Amino acid sequence: MMPTTSSPVDLIDRFRRVIRAELEGGGQNRVVAGGLDRFLENWRREAAARNFPYRFPEIESYAGLDPIGRSLWLQQALEWADRTEAALRPSETPPPRPAVPRGPAKRPAVLSLSPDDPVTRIPRVDRGTVRRLGRLGIQTVRDLVYYFPFRYEDWSQVRKVAELRPHEQATVIGRLIAIQATRLGARGLPATEALVADDTGTLRVVWFNQPYLARTLKTGTTLVLSGRAEYFRGAKVFESPEYEVYDSTDELLHTGRLVPVYRLTEGLSPKVLRRLIKTALDACLELLPDGLPDWVRVEFDLVDLGTALRQIHFPDDYAALHAARRRLAFEELFNIQVMVLSRRRQAEVGTTAPELRLDPELQAAFIGGLPFKLTAAQERVLAEVLADLGRDRPMNRLLQGDVGSGKTVIAAAAMLAAVASGCQAAMMAPTEILAEQHFNTLVRLFSGLPESRRPRVGLLTASFARVWPPTQLPLEGADPAEASRPVRREELYSLLESGEVSVIVGTHALIQETVRFARLGLVVVDEQHRFGVVQRGALRRKGENPHVLVMTATPIPRSLALTLYGDLDLSIIDELPPGRKPVRTKLVEPERRHRVYQFIRDQVSRGFQAFIICPLIEESEVLQVKAAEAEYERLRTEVFPDLRVGLLHGRMAAAEKERVMRAFRDRELDILVATPVVEVGIDIPNATVMVIEGAERFGLAQLHQLRGRVGRGDAESYCVLLTESASAEAIERLRLVERSHNGLELAEADLRMRGPGEYFGTRQSGLPDLKVAQVSDLSLLELAREAARRLLALDPDLARPEHRAIARRLREFPSSFETS
Repeated sequence: MMPTTSSPVDLIDRFRRVIRAELEGGGQNRVVAGGLDRFLENWRREAAARNFPYRFPEIESYAGLDPIGRSLWLQQALEWADRTEAALRPSETPPPRPAVPRGPAKRPAVLSLSPDDPVTRIPRVDRGTVRRLGRLGIQTVRDLVYYFPFRYEDWSQVRKVAELRPHEQATVIGRLIAIQATRLGARGLPATEALVADDTGTLRVVWFNQPYLARTLKTGTTLVLSGRAEYFRGAKVFESPEYEVYDSTDELLHTGRLVPVYRLTEGLSPKVLRRLIKTALDACLELLPDGLPDWVRVEFDLVDLGTALRQIHFPDDYAALHAARRRLAFEELFNIQVMVLSRRRQAEVGTTAPELRLDPELQAAFIGGLPFKLTAAQERVLAEVLADLGRDRPMNRLLQGDVGSGKTVIAAAAMLAAVASGCQAAMMAPTEILAEQHFNTLVRLFSGLPESRRPRVGLLTASFARVWPPTQLPLEGADPAEASRPVRREELYSLLESGEVSVIVGTHALIQETVRFARLGLVVVDEQHRFGVVQRGALRRKGENPHVLVMTATPIPRSLALTLYGDLDLSIIDELPPGRKPVRTKLVEPERRHRVYQFIRDQVSRGFQAFIICPLIEESEVLQVKAAEAEYERLRTEVFPDLRVGLLHGRMAAAEKERVMRAFRDRELDILVATPVVEVGIDIPNATVMVIEGAERFGLAQLHQLRGRVGRGDAESYCVLLTESASAEAIERLRLVERSHNGLELAEADLRMRGPGEYFGTRQSGLPDLKVAQVSDLSLLELAREAARRLLALDPDLARPEHRAIARRLREFPSSFETS
């Protein structure tokens, strides 16, 4: 708890000191114990208790901001503190901050360049520079304009020499009164040493490893120096500051302002890149068409494109930088939303789907025959799905729910509606073992129906072809799934083509040319991000505009769902069946690993099984496999020599993976050592322990899904998070998993902290490369979606002259960005 302050001014002063320290510390979120979010929450609580009417700029999570976002917010917070204190002390108006004096800027010589010209058209760009720019992906003038800074150095604080304070970042304007090449330090490092003076004092300046400056800089020249002031033997010193020769008619690029910092490559200096970008901006900014219609800019308070591009590179101040980033981020999100909403409209207009209805009698028989009662969430989602199926336009719906939330029951009811309406339904799963699991589940769900209303169900994978019900019914009390009979693949193809098999479950084997349907009315895709665009499209094309239901256990935040699946309606099963015990989760220090091993032994002795997940090594799957193999050997020979230990990793052949998972399912193994390949996998009700090594390397959503591999049976289940990390931020992330069993809550936190790649990987998901926007910015995303919706209502085909640039951009969108 914070100590009680004596006045509102003290409250503001404490706020300012913490914010300034965080800004000067580079936004590392380490200035106060527990991070800045905790400080802000405590400060807000104290302010409310004292009826303090002022509120600092709202922020959802400081920890979730990127470095530039943190810097922007900190500066806004400082400006808010200044304004608030001025309001509290109206007689003490703070003096305006000094700025570098500038006269009227010289008009740059206008080059004849177009945005698509190669960089070789820019004067003084030699082959070496072209090669270095190429390594950064810069080949054209447009590429330079859109190569954005990743952070900024704030050299905007102009000080007199006498005003410089130790360790302060500042800018000084002074006359060069002496300069020489020299050698400094015990090792005699080559350097340039200089004295710069203004009307208040003299400053010593040292540039290490740059002796040539003694030849290029002339005494009497006025310099602008930006750096960090230090004291050495009582004298003020700037070590290796940025410098520019001062010209009151020219714009400063490297000093005296918010200076852009770009990602570089060997041999390309920051100054050279800044000058090239400034040249590109001056030459072609007016030639770049603004991608946002005028009404969108006015309605949503956005600056024009030229202003945004100039200010994101060379901002006048933090407010201008914020406006530039907001405009460019809005445009990126707007383009995505126009694309997904346009695709959705194209799928609906002029497209007729079969109307699939589940008659009340059959629906009652299906639900009444279930061995459990539907949750309220399942009932709500089932109503949404059945309402969609009953229309004559194709359903495109994403069904999201945690492992064990009951998604398959919804899919089964939808398939039953298809069969009852004279159509067929197909479900595609990413692995053979998951397809077999879905097949068995559907058979059990349908077995309670009257014999005349039971669908005939098939299973088709690379290894299996089965059909249920068989000609001979199983004995009473037997598992109906075990009564399915194997058939020749050709027989199953024939049964599908004739319509005798009305429900088929399979892997990518379903998209073979030999698979034909009599009348495919519904396609269900499980964990669709595991399939490629071509595979998903191929299955849909086996019917005439079938309805599509996509299922995923991956918790997807709303903002990411709007981006990746913006053309799908979203249904969420946000409630687990009653009686389902949450998996008890514990963060354990590595020195207590031996106790974890003993706990595994205890569970195995009681007849249960355990997973041990090896650390994630993102840089190399080969390294990850080697680490898993080494850990498997150690556990098998040294820790559990008397137990049956198996190994599963991503580089195994598909058949070998299936064999290992079946052995584990059938209790032929006690412990399964695995890489994260088991994240989406088979249901093992007998597994009660999930141990995750190197837990700090995983995303929160991924940890939640791994944890979902256990707790599928009636026994108490456990998840142990082992970490070698001492990072306070990493520990706090893992504590979230320990405390929360809400997948969506963890996914939202994951997205804020680590970005969208945590879910599927940008390349795998097809998520476009966002240069400025953050997918976690839900409020801006929803504004962009609203603008896109209104645009398409106004001009559905984007045929108006002012919208043709948008239509052209959509055609240029990466073909990989395909979600449905």
